[in-house]
Amino acid sequence: NGRHLPSVTTFLSHFKGDSIAKWRKKVGEEEANKISTRASRRGTKFHSLMESYISNQEGFLDDKVMPDMKQAFHQFVPILDKVDNVHYLETMLYSETLGLAGQVDCIAEYDGLPSIIDFKTSLKPKREDWILSYFEQCTCYSLMYEEMTGVQCKQIVVMIAVDHEQPQVFVRNRRDYIPELARKIRQFRDETII
Repeated sequence: NGRHLPSVTTFLSHFKGDSIAKWRKKVGEEEANKISTRASRRGTKFHSLMESYISNQEGFLDDKVMPDMKQAFHQFVPILDKVDNVHYLETMLYSETLGLAGQVDCIAEYDGLPSIIDFKTSLKPKREDWILSYFEQCTCYSLMYEEMTGVQCKQIVVMIAVDHEQPQVFVRNRRDYIPELARKIRQFRDETII
């Protein structure tokens, strides 16, 4: 309807406090920029490989793909083979109810259940308590998708490619994140009213 909706990423970053600013100060602006740029490029390349595989494209794993990306991809194949009946890849979603918008990585079945699937990369394995925002992000997408289509995807799946380690897969139910998400949405609205 022409209303501007903030992104899920903007919304969730509102609750990270000054942790990023502290990290940038600790490592220095120049080093922080290098790390951030590298992580962003790696994430983009990895997403591209995942999408190509899921879309059944051929020839995407060519000589232009760096060895570390090929290794991460090959470690991910058994996980990706559990993805089936893909509805959408890299699709924009929005919700008037939540007042948010965003781009979901994948909506498909995972292990036979309709799921919101998010691809991440990391330099080291993640503890679950470090990545609550990932689950909240997927929960937002799940609620947006249901509002737009009437289709429920209660299962959320976060797949993380970890440098030189086995990938991590977290399969959760959105219901576990809705109460805290609702609280954050109310707080965000109260704190960002212009």
